[in-house]
Amino acid sequence: MNALKRIAFHTLGCKLNFAESSALAKRFEQAGCTIVPTDEAADLYVINTCTVTADAEKKCRQFIHRVHRRHPQAEIAVTGCFAELRGEEIRAMEGVTYVLGTADKTQLIDMVNRQAAARPDAQTSAGFTPIHSAIGRTRSFFKVQDGCDNFCSYCAIPYARGRSRSAGIAQTVEAAGRIAAEGYKEVVFTGVNIGDFGRKNGERFVDLLRALLNIDGIVRWRLSSIEPDLLDSEIIELVAAEPKLMPHFHIPLQAGSDAVLHAMRRRYDTAFFARKVEEIRRHLPHAFIAADVIAGFPSETAADFEDGYRFIESLPISALHVFSYSARPEAAAYRMTNAYAPAEKEERSRRLHRLSDAKKAAFYERFAGQTAAVLWESERLGDEMLGYTENYLRVAAPYDATKINTLETVRLDTSYLHPDKDRIMTVQTPSPCK
Repeated sequence: MNALKRIAFHTLGCKLNFAESSALAKRFEQAGCTIVPTDEAADLYVINTCTVTADAEKKCRQFIHRVHRRHPQAEIAVTGCFAELRGEEIRAMEGVTYVLGTADKTQLIDMVNRQAAARPDAQTSAGFTPIHSAIGRTRSFFKVQDGCDNFCSYCAIPYARGRSRSAGIAQTVEAAGRIAAEGYKEVVFTGVNIGDFGRKNGERFVDLLRALLNIDGIVRWRLSSIEPDLLDSEIIELVAAEPKLMPHFHIPLQAGSDAVLHAMRRRYDTAFFARKVEEIRRHLPHAFIAADVIAGFPSETAADFEDGYRFIESLPISALHVFSYSARPEAAAYRMTNAYAPAEKEERSRRLHRLSDAKKAAFYERFAGQTAAVLWESERLGDEMLGYTENYLRVAAPYDATKINTLETVRLDTSYLHPDKDRIMTVQTPSPCK
């Protein structure tokens, strides 16, 4: 390693990016570097970027400018999806030393050693290695898949991350064993399209889940976003049968109108989605079910939105992740004409956020007075510590450092909306975990 000894990481975007940043930081630590917060002086600032919306790209540009303005002598490395799609633009920005796309960001340490700044092409990188987050977390994010073959009309991710790919089950289980050896109790699967795991290798995601259940030490496996058409009955039934698999589903809906789903090039309709949610509720009535929804897709008329709103309102789901539509030049929808006035998109987003708040509050209150096992994390909220139940209720209790990364059975009290807009459960007198 050269003279660069203090490295700061700033990550924007999804859990997948955080897992990749963590794995890269670990490589720098192993090379003798010190990882420091981004508000401290560093020799190299690594910015792992996102391009899912225009606002995400704006935040990337702003952070690059801010770092260079505050630390003009430092080197800046920009990687991730924004770097993949807008490499030439980033390369022209003052202060940027290294630009890497998505698949080759792990080569940064070698580039620093060579003092070179070539830009690899993620589309030619067919290989895949499972990685996991490894810095200061009770839960580890485990990247088991990357890329996507769906090419939905609103999305630029297949152009930024390339085609779907994953390692085999044996290699993935071996990587999970290393997570267990580091002492993590909970692992969250990440990827662009985790349900597509193994398809090109003749393997299946459900078989990976079965294999991972045999690993000692890890007591919780939690799914992240999985496409509704890839969330088959076998996966749902396995989650219901296996205590190590958390009753927590994050399913992209994107629109509650069949006309809009068709324009989005999604691979299901509202009736299919509703059946999938009902199937989960039948097997796991206590499961947390979140759905992604895009507000203001270009072809979405007022009637489409109202139909979609009523459909979403009728679903027995726990929360929504609402995104305002953002035009991506690479995606087919970029060429569509909006069917609504610009201000209408924000109003639709506000209505969906209010609906999500109501659903989440109702879901939390269902469990007031019940007992649940909480895995306590190192995160603090003033004088309180935070943790999550199996079904993803966020819980706060008086801070006790000895409880970090341990399971405790508590009696849930009531919930409240914290100023950061996240809902939190309080606890009554806790009792030891059986």
